[in-house]
Amino acid sequence: MSRIPSTSRFRWLLIALVFFVGPIDRGSMLSAQTSASSSLSFEMPKSHNPLRAYSPTEVPKSQLTNSPRLYQLIQDGKLKLSLKDAVQLALENNLDLAIARYNLPIADTDILRTQAGGVFRGVNAGVVQGTPGGGVGGFGTGAPGTGAGGTTSGAGGAGAGASGLVQSTLGVGTPVASYDPAITGTVGAEHQTTPLANLQIYGVPSLQLNTGQASFGYTQAFATGTSIAFQFNNSRQTTDSPFETLSPILTSMYRFSFQQQLLAGFGLGPNLRYLRIAKNDKKISDIAFKDQVIATVTQIENIYWDLVNAYEQAQVNEESLAFAKQSLENARKQLQLESIPAMDVMRAEAEVSRRDQDLTVARTNLQLQELLIKNALTRSLDDPVLESVAVIPTDHMQSTHPSTQPVEALIAHAFNDRPELAESDVDLVNRQISRQAARNALLPSLSLVGFYGGSGLAGPLNPVYNLGANSSTAPTNFAGAAENAFNNSSPDYYIGFNLNIPIRNRVARADQYRSELEYRQAELRREELRKQIRIEVRNAQYALEQTAARVGAARKARDLAQRTFEITQQEQTLGAGSTYQTMTAQRDLALAELDLVTAMTIYEKAKVELDRATGSTLEHNGIAIQDAINGSISNLAP
Repeated sequence: MSRIPSTSRFRWLLIALVFFVGPIDRGSMLSAQTSASSSLSFEMPKSHNPLRAYSPTEVPKSQLTNSPRLYQLIQDGKLKLSLKDAVQLALENNLDLAIARYNLPIADTDILRTQAGGVFRGVNAGVVQGTPGGGVGGFGTGAPGTGAGGTTSGAGGAGAGASGLVQSTLGVGTPVASYDPAITGTVGAEHQTTPLANLQIYGVPSLQLNTGQASFGYTQAFATGTSIAFQFNNSRQTTDSPFETLSPILTSMYRFSFQQQLLAGFGLGPNLRYLRIAKNDKKISDIAFKDQVIATVTQIENIYWDLVNAYEQAQVNEESLAFAKQSLENARKQLQLESIPAMDVMRAEAEVSRRDQDLTVARTNLQLQELLIKNALTRSLDDPVLESVAVIPTDHMQSTHPSTQPVEALIAHAFNDRPELAESDVDLVNRQISRQAARNALLPSLSLVGFYGGSGLAGPLNPVYNLGANSSTAPTNFAGAAENAFNNSSPDYYIGFNLNIPIRNRVARADQYRSELEYRQAELRREELRKQIRIEVRNAQYALEQTAARVGAARKARDLAQRTFEITQQEQTLGAGSTYQTMTAQRDLALAELDLVTAMTIYEKAKVELDRATGSTLEHNGIAIQDAINGSISNLAP
């Protein structure tokens, strides 16, 4: 049986390795997709298989099914919902949060990219606001709390930034080489025929050269500004010239070279700036996600209290209409007994029609609020069960208890917990990194370069042009050529400096000064943000006090209307009052109750806004940020 050549054996071994490794990786990917259904994870899979670096990584398909908790809350065809249930369902299903979660692994890809010396692509530091309702400024407005906004740009961006800030010099500096080692290889054969003018030089009218080449190289750069390279070249050449001493001619050579930057591009600072900025961007992405959770929970709380408001208003209008219908029925009976004039009946009929209209408006508003909260708490509304189910809020507005904390303590809490300030602090660190890199880039380029190598020659004597048995000292095979190349018998070395001095240096000077301007601009923006937060906290505190006073006034007005209605009812029973007077008093009572419901709703939303302004939303709702990242609640205890 014939033996398989060594090159064929290597090829078949490589094919077998790829074949057997492939199913293992696909299986692990399938396992990752399966586990993603229970716990979201977007981390890139890690593998010790070196071939894994050349195959794509797929992200599991987005989950569009609602969490089981949603259906567990449906009882007797009604979705009975507490505020805590609403917040937990939002963490599991809200699409704004689901969209924002992808920003976390996107930031991780920048870290992976910059670890190899690549330029960072930037992260999203804004807040997703695709859920309608619960905001400020009318229907469809998202959550009121927004972050820095925009996407941080990579190096060379054209004036990109956020909140009026320029970030075009973020990451500016000297070029960064790739820190991933690279292996290159070349194998080939060439046949060349060259016509000649005479026979004196090569002894043939046409020179034929057959050249085979096999070479490989290795290159790598380091964060110190150092780069190395190794080359190993081999060739085999035959010719039809009878005057060549060796045939074939075998050559081997190697060269190890290095370069070290000494001025611009020297040291870890400029060469690791992309990685450091990417790691800081990861922090910004984490903070921005916290800001997203705060904004979404704030929105969900507002939607919930709007639902409670609509639900209680519908109940008030139902009771008001029921009383008006009962009064109309009594008035008709009294008309038959001729104890009241027909005008009273006509007034009662008009009042019933008016209150029926009010109830229709209240019910449609309740249906809208039910739709808004179902949209906010689900991934999909395609389920017909959810489309028709009524939402019953189980939490109701409580008595007012204004915050007793001093406003300065609330402001200090906001300075410590507001995500926007934390983002601004990290952004300043990034800009400082860019400032230092831009200053380094002002220096001339001076590099220490050198190489060391050797070469070897081998080949048998040309039998046509034989000068004698001892006329050549060259070995006859590639092993001898390689040995001569590495035994220092034919060294080749060089040491020197490369200097590049840009005259006037206007590009680097402009970038350096611009980075200084952008840094100072960001400092002012941070101080402006502190002032804005201070005003927001004070305004939220004032609003809470004002709405508490409004609730107190509305409650007193309701109590007075209740007393007036009771007196009017007694007068009618005793024959001293009319049906119209009683219905008017009951209508005033209904309006007072609606005013109280509205005032208490505004008060509850003012508390929500104070939590947002002070950065206390997650703390007061008992939300662990890791649960928001995972999209599942680990602690279900009340």
